[in-house]
Amino acid sequence: MNKTRLLLAGLLLVIVLVMGLATGLFAARLLGPPPSPRPLNTATVLTQVQGLAQLVTVKYVMEKVVVLEDVKFYGENRVLLVAHGVVKAGVALAKVKPGDIRIRGQKIVFTLPPATLTDAYLDEDQTQVIEQSTGVLRRFDKDLQQKARAQGLEEIRRAARKSGILEDASERASQQLQFLLHQLGFEEVEIRRP
Repeated sequence: MNKTRLLLAGLLLVIVLVMGLATGLFAARLLGPPPSPRPLNTATVLTQVQGLAQLVTVKYVMEKVVVLEDVKFYGENRVLLVAHGVVKAGVALAKVKPGDIRIRGQKIVFTLPPATLTDAYLDEDQTQVIEQSTGVLRRFDKDLQQKARAQGLEEIRRAARKSGILEDASERASQQLQFLLHQLGFEEVEIRRP
């Protein structure tokens, strides 16, 4: 009786193994061969990265108070303006050259171009002329307000640079490129910044 049980258990084990093997072979045929990894070379990566063209990564919103006076001996023109500006920075990926990319197996070393200001403008809905005065003997200077706006925008650009917008843009571009290159299949990604 023990021999019969042992023989039945062995036979059952063989049947389970044969069914498992048959199921595995059937599933492998059904799913097909695994996709072969696409070769990653410098030209492929360069095309993918340059396709992004301009990677804008940081936007600063700033305000500056501008006082502009045009004083003559017979009177003055004066403008007091609160300039509300937007400054954007990023990396021009279209400038990436083949020499900026080195691929060794599943590792890539990518040299990032320097970050630049991509856009700076005044938000006209938020920019306000607080005061504009013209002396009694002076004519209204229509260009004074435009000069104040231009000065405000330039001061906002300078303040954004001083606050580190270019460093922030470079750091964020580095993070986003690292993510993209991992998505392309690289296991090890090294981003070098200028």
